[in-house]
Amino acid sequence: MALGKYTRVDNRRSSSSYWSTVTIVLFVGLCLVGVWMMTSSSVVPVQNVDEPAQEKKTEVKQEVVETNNESNTQQFEDNQGDLPEDATKGDGAVSLAQSQKTDNTQENEEDKSNEENKSDTQTENGDNKTDDGDSKNGDGGSDSETGETNTTSEGNSEGQGDSEENLNDKKSESDESENKSESDEKENKSESDDGENRSEADESEKKSEENSGETKDGEKTDGEIEEKVDQSDNKESEKSSDGKKEDDKVKNQNEVFPSGAQSELLNETTTQNGAWSTQAAESKNEKEAQLSKQKSEYNWKLCNVTAGSDYIPCLDNLQAIRSLRSTKHYEHRERHCPEEPPTCLVPLPEGYKRSIEWPKSREKIWYYNVPHTKLAQVKGHQNWVKVTGEYLTFPGGGTQFKHGALHYIDFIQESVPDIAWGKQTRVILDVGCGVASFGGYLFDRDVLAMSFAPKDEHEAQTQFALERGIPAISAVMGTQRLPFPGRVFDVVHCARCRVPWHIEGGKLLLELNRVLRPGGFFVWSATPVYQKLAEDVEIWNAMFGLTKAICWELVSKTKDTVNGVGVALFRKPISNECYEKRSQQEPPICAQSDDLNAAWNVPLQACMHKVPVESSERGSQWPEQWPARAEKTPYWLLSSQVGVYGKSAPEDFKADYEHWKRVVSKSYLNGMGIDWSSVRNVMDMRAVYGGFAAALKDINVWVMNVVAIDSADTLPIIYERGLFGIYHDWCESFNTYPRTYDLLHADHIFSKIKKRCNLVAVVAEVDRILRPEGKLIVRDDVETINELESMIRSMQWEVRMTYSKDKEGLLYVQKSMWRPKESETVKYAIA
Repeated sequence: MALGKYTRVDNRRSSSSYWSTVTIVLFVGLCLVGVWMMTSSSVVPVQNVDEPAQEKKTEVKQEVVETNNESNTQQFEDNQGDLPEDATKGDGAVSLAQSQKTDNTQENEEDKSNEENKSDTQTENGDNKTDDGDSKNGDGGSDSETGETNTTSEGNSEGQGDSEENLNDKKSESDESENKSESDEKENKSESDDGENRSEADESEKKSEENSGETKDGEKTDGEIEEKVDQSDNKESEKSSDGKKEDDKVKNQNEVFPSGAQSELLNETTTQNGAWSTQAAESKNEKEAQLSKQKSEYNWKLCNVTAGSDYIPCLDNLQAIRSLRSTKHYEHRERHCPEEPPTCLVPLPEGYKRSIEWPKSREKIWYYNVPHTKLAQVKGHQNWVKVTGEYLTFPGGGTQFKHGALHYIDFIQESVPDIAWGKQTRVILDVGCGVASFGGYLFDRDVLAMSFAPKDEHEAQTQFALERGIPAISAVMGTQRLPFPGRVFDVVHCARCRVPWHIEGGKLLLELNRVLRPGGFFVWSATPVYQKLAEDVEIWNAMFGLTKAICWELVSKTKDTVNGVGVALFRKPISNECYEKRSQQEPPICAQSDDLNAAWNVPLQACMHKVPVESSERGSQWPEQWPARAEKTPYWLLSSQVGVYGKSAPEDFKADYEHWKRVVSKSYLNGMGIDWSSVRNVMDMRAVYGGFAAALKDINVWVMNVVAIDSADTLPIIYERGLFGIYHDWCESFNTYPRTYDLLHADHIFSKIKKRCNLVAVVAEVDRILRPEGKLIVRDDVETINELESMIRSMQWEVRMTYSKDKEGLLYVQKSMWRPKESETVKYAIA
């Protein structure tokens, strides 16, 4: 039709002078060509161009649907033959400039109104620009969210060149042939531009990953949304090799490093600086890197201290102990940490051997691992401990249960069936535990005991316990609160513990009242319960009067004919009715401002806290029975509360547990080659909700859950689920003997510690409490992992696995028997 139209014009203008001369014909022909060139851009009909454009649009839609589960790289690179030259390639600003450039070569450059009409047409079609110049689809014409960008870009390109207001004339076939060479050049140029766009899109893609899908203006572009979805799809497909699609927010990589660091779980806070770091951060990192290089060769030395191989820095600070004004409240058995923690390594006892594995260790340990005989000499006749050749043996008895701990445990339940070991009662506190045989045999009844005794003249009581594979810490009831939250223990037990409960207004017994759960039991089997000596009778009368004043009910007082000991069981009230009816308010009720959960270096007070009565308050109800309580979200975690990881508290709790179940089952138990038969005593250095310990509940280990004093106070949650733990400051030493843990688990704790502590001292502390051939698992940022690996290698530990991804890493190492030859005298620890 275009050719016919111009033919009619030809005939009309040439009829009067056709036969005059050939020159006139040529002149007129040239004029006609000029006229045609000036008018051709405005005479192409719309309908003839729309049809192929619609076909192309359909092809792109189909292609997007087919490749929806493929990567962005495949969509943008593998399928470029199906896309028009001017389709968006990731950077909207570059693509739009390319599209305009192509159209302007077809139109008159001086035609300003056409360009304005094109932008008007874009607005009418709903194709609006973002601040970055990226185009978004507003007409909802895409079949899927991931295909929206490609489809929208296609529509924009066609709309700019083919709108009805701008294209009113038809292109002629002669025009197409004459401009074919120009089109070829334009196609070549477009392909070149496409290549540049793709490389720029790749750079943009990398930047969007680093900036969590945000532009520098804080707005997400369609391309970045699509990329984010596609990355999620790819990672899910990688994880689905076992036939199960896992939670996309907590990702695994080959199941060896189930990455929590990339998930929402472990990203507690995120600071966005766009695509660029700050000068302060860059300079700080460089300084630290240079300092790290300078310290790459660590000069480790042995600690020369009076305590020798049993050195506990915060309990063996002899200089601080000598300066105490009084010791009548056992101040000398409390913590006195040095200002600068030691960076030396504790020596091994001569003849040290790898510890005997559980459960054989409950009955015997190597003598040279804990070479102390004083306790055997003093308590041997009471079946505490005996020296048998190269072993120390534990008959299973004690002062109060000479005929075996299991008989004693069952006798208590027979006296008060409501105790229901392992169901109703799961977590107990054993005061003055001795060698902790009571706690050691409670494992047979599915009960966890937090046992403690002081480091005193009865050498190494808790060291015996820990070497046997029984939970214990070195501590004393003196002038300060115990390092536990309030209302968490189901039962408190004291078998002939020499604690003067009744003195000074009952201050020590009131501390037990603080940590005992409402409705929980106090089990007391000391001599005042069953002996009739004058001193014992006096103590019993004072104790009975005190327990009545604090509203404890004497539930049972019976005598075991087999062991020849008596047991008294008191129960804490579950309401405030008794408190309100007391004729004398002694001991007094604590002030409302007194936080019963505050426990780190807080002085004891002779007062008691009221029982919670609100149904949503912790302590108003008894937890679920074990083992259901390990997985059950505590009833007092409310949706209105924000958890550690930013979700609502109940969702946070569940996500944490699912995360650690996956990590433990797919990585720690199977993927890392750990011999779990050699693991008994485990410590989680940063426990949060106790999900790691809960995931290990079905194997023969126990976990000491540590909640750092500068972290969210989640320790009550850990106790609520039938686990136990302790508050601690990792800038100080832990209250345990050297060589007492088989495995330490450190999830993003070292990167936090090094901001305020000497990391070398912390690593020395890790070496102190970890047994030779013990394991350390660290999950942290790559910088910290590298720093730790350098220190650990300098101690000649075996690095068994390292892994890193997206600036997060995992380090799995095993401690060796190596000790340095040089020594360093620690002056404050010398007698």
